[in-house]
Amino acid sequence: MRVSEQDESVDMEKKHREEHEVEGLSPEERHTLERKLKKLRKKEEKKKSLTVEKSEMVPEEQKPTAAQLALQYLTSWSKKSAGWKFQKTRQTWLLQNMFDLEKVSDKNFSRLLSYMEGLRGVARDTTVQKGEALVRELEEQGMEEMESQQRAERARQVIQLLV
Repeated sequence: MRVSEQDESVDMEKKHREEHEVEGLSPEERHTLERKLKKLRKKEEKKKSLTVEKSEMVPEEQKPTAAQLALQYLTSWSKKSAGWKFQKTRQTWLLQNMFDLEKVSDKNFSRLLSYMEGLRGVARDTTVQKGEALVRELEEQGMEEMESQQRAERARQVIQLLV
């Protein structure tokens, strides 16, 4: 028996029991019971419609990631597109991940440097502080790895640009 057939048979049994219970009730009790049943049916219908809607939605894998959205934002800015507008969340992602060589390619990093020329206020100060802290940290560890050297170089470029 399929799941939907089982649900239907369970519903039929409930309905049959409810009909027998309703016969011995006063009109007020019957009315209260009918309202409760109606509320339950609506709840079940809503639950079913939500599961149908979820199955029709785009799977998570097909939605663009935060990285993709941030890099699209940066590319749009660099092309001076008419559709570009400031988005704090995209800028924040870019500033938090700018030293990560895997997330922000060299090509995108050069775009990001151009973007950061217009950086003002707290974002500018925080970015300088993060860059200085990263350089200190990497120098203390001894920059033996190529990736560490590249991250330090990026941090120096950011500091030089913003100071």
